[in-house]
Amino acid sequence: MARSGFDMDLSIFKKSKKQVKRETIAQNRERGRMGEVMATLGAATQGIEYERTGKGHDYKAYKTDPFTGKRKFIGYREVKTGNAKLSKLQQKTKKKKRNYKVVRMGSLFD
Repeated sequence: MARSGFDMDLSIFKKSKKQVKRETIAQNRERGRMGEVMATLGAATQGIEYERTGKGHDYKAYKTDPFTGKRKFIGYREVKTGNAKLSKLQQKTKKKKRNYKVVRMGSLFD
């Protein structure tokens, strides 16, 4: 049987496993950033200010008293999207600090 010009081998368009994994990680990273932005905006509507921190948690949460203007530390916040799990360091930090809260954000794009 003769092959027409449109019968192409589609294997040349396949992505490598590494490339697929790289793209998945990039999507997850972007989803996490969107979740952090949504959590920050949601907290701002409640009068809570998030301040970026180092390893072990994402933010320190502060509430400002509208009358006196004093900032009061509320605790630590870790923002997670989807069914993401806490890392070992985050679990350890959560055990140490009683004011450590995990904020779960649903994604708009799931």
